[in-house]
Amino acid sequence: MDQKVIFLTILGMALVTYVPRLLPVYFLSSRSLPPLVVDWLRYVPVAVLAAMLFPSLLVEEGQVALAPSNIFLWAAFPTFLVAWKTRSLFGSVVVGMVLVAAARYVFGS
Repeated sequence: MDQKVIFLTILGMALVTYVPRLLPVYFLSSRSLPPLVVDWLRYVPVAVLAAMLFPSLLVEEGQVALAPSNIFLWAAFPTFLVAWKTRSLFGSVVVGMVLVAAARYVFGS
């Protein structure tokens, strides 16, 4: 691949990545948003996380997996509880990893 093509590809990816992030900051930095919009925006990270997380917890090999053998689903319940109570991302990740590792060790999956 030509060096010019690689450089233009990297430049294009940088523009596509940063322009959608910078435009709202640029246009909204001097304005205050209505309280309803601010309240609505608080739910966006949770909604995005749920949209990314639920398929990995509930789907195995293209099928909905609610079976007792789905260790990720079972590990998610106490992990969600720890996340809710402590509000600690690090603590939640550690609890989830320990629970999945323990389940794999005990059940051999």
